[in-house]
Amino acid sequence: MSYDALRHFADSWGLVAMTVMFLTFVGWTFLPHARAAHARAATMILEDDLQDGEQANG
Repeated sequence: MSYDALRHFADSWGLVAMTVMFLTFVGWTFLPHARAAHARAATMILEDDLQDGEQANG
């Protein structure tokens, strides 16, 4: 396979593959089963938690 053929293949099918992967990742984010995990991640920084047995000062 020559460089030009490989470059043409990567330009066409590489773009298709990256588009499909992008749409899959974006779609995966909005699946109903992930709602609880995303809600927890969105508020995680606001929660008080214990670190090494000491209460965090805030």
